Amino acid sequence: MSTAVKTNETPGVRARLTHARFSASKARAVLDLIRGKSVDEALNELDLCERGAADPVRNVLDSAIANAGNNNDIPPEELFVGACYADEGPTLKRWRPRARGRATQILKRTCHITVIVSRYTAEEMDELRKRAESRGRVTSDARADRARRVARSRADSAEGDDDSDDEAVDAEIVTDESVDSEVSGAASDITATEEAPAEEAATDEAVSDDAAEEPQDAEEPQVAVKEEPAADDADGDSDSETEEKN
Repeated sequence: MSTAVKTNETPGVRARLTHARFSASKARAVLDLIRGKSVDEALNELDLCERGAADPVRNVLDSAIANAGNNNDIPPEELFVGACYADEGPTLKRWRPRARGRATQILKRTCHITVIVSRYTAEEMDELRKRAESRGRVTSDARADRARRVARSRADSAEGDDDSDDEAVDAEIVTDESVDSEVSGAASDITATEEAPAEEAATDEAVSDDAAEEPQDAEEPQVAVKEEPAADDADGDSDSETEEKN
């Protein structure tokens, strides 16, 4: 792994923070932790660092990584911190009142932070891949792994949405087919209802024609009606009684 010695001659992409409101010595204590390390390791170091200057240094490192990706199309897993340094900035002079009407000078230090990220060579990348494979890791960039996982999950969710849309379309098609079948069934019922009176009328006409063709000479059977003699007997008895009285 190569490390840069001369910052002015270090190749790579740089980012700079000017007029940071803390001293250069405080920034150098943090920069010494990430110098020469890969981007992944440097970000992990800054996340675990408890110094106040860690957050501004992390912002500068993120800016350098973004510049390398947007301007030079360099993926983050191929970058390392080639150089980082802090220069003295202008000092702000302030005064603090003290006892007996005296005043004490306050010096508010500032600094300029510069971070340069360089690209690994092909041999160094092969060595890093072999080392990662020996450790059981596919890549040395945790953020790239997370980005791939997020992209995969978004693709899976998009496929799930497409499947649900297809199911909804199928349901709509089935519904339309059921409606069409119901409409066709209702139309067939109406047609059958309209055809039924026509068939009945045709049947009645056929029956009337058959009745007209039957012979009219056939005599109807006569039914013998038996007369009741009760009334005559009653009249006969009354006549005999009248004759006897006479």
